[in-house]
Amino acid sequence: MVEAPYSLRGVLLRRLWLPLLVLLLASAIGSFMLARHYAEQVYDRWLLDSAMSLAQLVEVRGERVRMDISPAVSRMFTWDTVDRIYGEVTQADGTRLYGTGVLPGDTTMPVGDSGNRPARTYYDAVMDDRPVRVVQVALTPAGATAPIIIRVAETRTKRLRLEQRLLLASIPLQGTILLLAAWLAWSGTGAAARHTNRAARRLASAPLDALTPLDPHEAVPRELWPAVDAFNQLVSRLSAMQDAQHRFISNAAHQLRTPLAGLQIELESALREQDPAAQRDALAGLLHGLTRLRHLTHQLLILSRSEDSAGAMLAMRPVDIAELARNALERLMDRAVIAGVDLGYEGPDAGVMVMGEPQLLREAIANLVDNALRYGAREGVVTASVETTGEEIRLSVNDNGPGIAPPLRARVTERFWRGDASGDGCGLGLAIVAEIAGRHGASLAIGTSPLGGTQVSLGFPSAKDTDGVGR
Repeated sequence: MVEAPYSLRGVLLRRLWLPLLVLLLASAIGSFMLARHYAEQVYDRWLLDSAMSLAQLVEVRGERVRMDISPAVSRMFTWDTVDRIYGEVTQADGTRLYGTGVLPGDTTMPVGDSGNRPARTYYDAVMDDRPVRVVQVALTPAGATAPIIIRVAETRTKRLRLEQRLLLASIPLQGTILLLAAWLAWSGTGAAARHTNRAARRLASAPLDALTPLDPHEAVPRELWPAVDAFNQLVSRLSAMQDAQHRFISNAAHQLRTPLAGLQIELESALREQDPAAQRDALAGLLHGLTRLRHLTHQLLILSRSEDSAGAMLAMRPVDIAELARNALERLMDRAVIAGVDLGYEGPDAGVMVMGEPQLLREAIANLVDNALRYGAREGVVTASVETTGEEIRLSVNDNGPGIAPPLRARVTERFWRGDASGDGCGLGLAIVAEIAGRHGASLAIGTSPLGGTQVSLGFPSAKDTDGVGR
C-alpha cells in the first residue's frame, strides 16, 4: 500500500497545535483556580471579620454571658445588596444569644480559648435551599467560664459572579495567546519550509555534467545536513558510475573501431576479387574478423553486467562451484581438442558450495579457461582445480605456457590491456574475472603454475560465511 503524500509543514503544525492548545487550556484552568482560591480567601476573611464583630458585642456580667444588639445594629450586620447574611451566637450548652437563623454547625472544630487567634473553621452548607459559605468561631470571652460559638453565613452569589467574571476575562486573553501562538507556529514552520525549499532548489540546480558534492555547512540548515550527506553520497556514486560509463564507452568504441575497419577492408577485398579462391580467402578472413567481433561484443556485455558502479544487488544463492567448473570445461572441450590442448579437471565432482550468482560465476570460469587456451602453450596442458583450504574455497586454472612476468601481473586485470598484441584476445578476460570476483567477495591471485606457466586463482569464502556478500 502506497502512503498518501503529506506536508512536512502540516506535520509540524499538528504536532505543535494540539500540545499548545492543551497547554493553554491547562493554563486557563490553573489561572481560574488560582483566582478563585484568592477570591475565596478574601470573602472568607470578610466572614471572619463579621464574626469577630459579633464577638465584640458579647458581655460577661458575673457568671452570666449576654449579648445586647439593637434591631438597627442587626439590620446593619445583615445588610447586603447582593447576598443574604446569616448570623448566630450560642453558648457551649446550646443557649442562643443572638440569631437571624438556625445555622448548621461543624462539630469537627476544637473549642478555642481567649486570645488573638480563636479556633475557626470554614464549611459549605445550605440555608433556605440556597448554598452558603459558613465560618464558625469558638472563643471564650474574658471573664467567662465556658466558650461561645459564633457562626456567620453568606450566600454565594458574589462569589459565583466573581468566578464568572474571572473566567470570562481569561477567555479573550487565552484566545489572544492561542492566536498569537498559532501565528508564530505558522510563520515559523513557513520560514523553515522556505529554507528547505531554497536548499532543494540549490540541490536541483547542481550541473549534471559536473556532479559536485555540496558543503552542508554552507548549503542548508543544520537539520538538513543528513539529507545533504545522503545527496553527496548519491552524487559520489553517480559520479563514479558516470566516469565508469564514459571510460567504458570510450574504450568500447576504440576497441570496436579496429575490427569493424578490418571487416570493411576484408569485405571490399572480397568484392574486388574475381578469382574464386581469392574470394574464399577474403571471406575466411571476414569470418575470422566476425568471430573476434562476436567475442569482443560478448565480453563487453559480460563486463557491463558484472560491474557494480550503481551498487546493484546480486541474486546470491548457494552455488556448487565444482559443478560449474566441470560444466565450463565440457563446453570448451571441443575447442581444446581442435587446438591439441590437454584440458583436464582436478577436485571433487560436486558438493563444494559458495554463495554467488551462477551466470556470473560461469562466465568467470569460462574466461579463465579461455585465457589459458588462448595464451598457453600450443598443444599444451590446461588444468582447472577446486580445493577447500580452511575457511576458503579455491578455484585455480593452470597452464604450461610462457607465463606472465611478475611486473606485468598487476596490469593484466586492466581493461583492454594486452601483453601480446599478436593474439586474438580483446584484453577483457581477466578484467571481467576481477570484476566478478569483487562482486562475490572473492580474492584474485596470479602466480606461477606448477605446470610451469600461469596460475590464476579465485579464493571464495565458504557459503556459511558469505551471507552478506553482494548485498
